[in-house]
Amino acid sequence: MPSTLAVLLVLGLGLSQRSSTQKQMLSKPAIWVKPSFMIPKGRPATIGCRGAGGAMEYQLHFEGGLSALERPKSRPVMNWVKFPIPAMTSHTAGQYRCSYRSGELWSELSDPLDLVVTGLYDTPTLSVEPRSEVTSGENVTFRCQLATATSTFFLLKAGQSSRPQLRYGNLWAEFHLGPVTPAHRGTYRCFGSYNNHAWSFPSKPVKLLVKGDAGDTTFAPTEHTASDYWDSYELTTGTQSQKDHFLWNHTVQNLIRLGLAVLVLVALMGLLLEDWLHRRKSGKRAHWVSRRRCRRRLRAQRALET
Repeated sequence: MPSTLAVLLVLGLGLSQRSSTQKQMLSKPAIWVKPSFMIPKGRPATIGCRGAGGAMEYQLHFEGGLSALERPKSRPVMNWVKFPIPAMTSHTAGQYRCSYRSGELWSELSDPLDLVVTGLYDTPTLSVEPRSEVTSGENVTFRCQLATATSTFFLLKAGQSSRPQLRYGNLWAEFHLGPVTPAHRGTYRCFGSYNNHAWSFPSKPVKLLVKGDAGDTTFAPTEHTASDYWDSYELTTGTQSQKDHFLWNHTVQNLIRLGLAVLVLVALMGLLLEDWLHRRKSGKRAHWVSRRRCRRRLRAQRALET
């Protein structure tokens, strides 16, 4: 039995090293979300994950735990999958990563994707000083204020793909921009939050108009790429009784994996116990046979002496 366990251990280590070496050959998957990383409470969202060609299975990880499994609908043409979130809540907001399997090998995790749920607190007010129409080179300050005490404020420019600016404050926070350029012009909103993944309703939009270089006497129009998304931000807060039924709850998945590990451990302990009992029974039998032979020898010797 010990020799068998040693062989299995060596084989397991060899397979682990081989898998670890080949795992580094798989490219890192890409992860994204639509329609935006900010989702109003109760609205749906879809997370996408793309792996290399020939990917057979995808995993979605939420806050460090396994959340969902998905397979491409048509292989090998389609090398990405979708993970739907039926209704965004504070329980589905957080950090996501994904991975994929090719053959028996799993890739490394993707870069993190942070999803934010909005519409959980009061509506803040946003103002700009000294005015909303300025000239290139001036400094401006956005002030975000919330009636209810909070801890963090975010300033977001419509149509901007980078992360929002963050400031800490209790009832208000200021965001200083400058010297401004035409690149700063656009529509701004702010949010209040107690949590990086749970924000308030958005403030009303504030448009910043920046006059261009010398000779340019017109104010450029503000961008409308993201205003369409915010214009559709009408929440029906009177009937927010939707349940969070995000597919493949990660807690259930972890419990299943834990249960399988316990079953394997119990089976291994049973095999070890069976082997120990077998050895003990064999030892007792050998001891009994040895004693019986000794008695026969003593009887034979006594018979010869008499």
